[in-house]
Amino acid sequence: MLRTIAEAAFRPRTIVSIAAALLVAACSSASLPPAPSKVSAAPGMETPEYRVGPLDKLRVFVWQAPEFTTDVPVRPDGRISTPLIDDLTAAGKTTAELAHDIQKQLRQYVQDPLVTVIVTEFAGALDQKIRVVGEASQPRSIPFRANMTVLDVMIEAGGLTEYAAGNRAVLARKQGTEQGVYSIRLADLLKDGDISADVPVMPGDVVIIPQSWF
Repeated sequence: MLRTIAEAAFRPRTIVSIAAALLVAACSSASLPPAPSKVSAAPGMETPEYRVGPLDKLRVFVWQAPEFTTDVPVRPDGRISTPLIDDLTAAGKTTAELAHDIQKQLRQYVQDPLVTVIVTEFAGALDQKIRVVGEASQPRSIPFRANMTVLDVMIEAGGLTEYAAGNRAVLARKQGTEQGVYSIRLADLLKDGDISADVPVMPGDVVIIPQSWF
């Protein structure tokens, strides 16, 4: 069931107020489809491929050409530099796509290069992250991982604060050009161990945890 901002009862904290304003706009959309009371993965939903993000660290391996094999960080502008390649866009690409682009650049120096790209440290593109705001112990952005659930997210966010209204938390998920808002029962999950309250998350989800009235 879609929740309004009044039902979420946020306290005046800057970051939560901004999130609340976004939810008001989302909930006012007449074309927004009804949301279930519990988020669930759609049948046959596939986990999206990881896409390289700024500040990721990469291992670029060139088969039988160790002089071109290197460890390289993705710059904040989303680009990388490797031996003989000064400037190449990496952010937003899968590792296979990036390896293909590097191969194309190296063909003028290496005959039939075979390149493999591995992400050794994950920072994550913005649309690949799960954001947690409000009454989490450590509000933060968390890189998405395959088969991730809201329990994984809350463990990384340090759980709930003592002032959190966990069962009035919501999960905002972009659905095409619209945004769905779903109820999630974080108090039942984290304090009572009710695993039925655990739900899958997707890249770009935002978990918003209001403060208790009391």
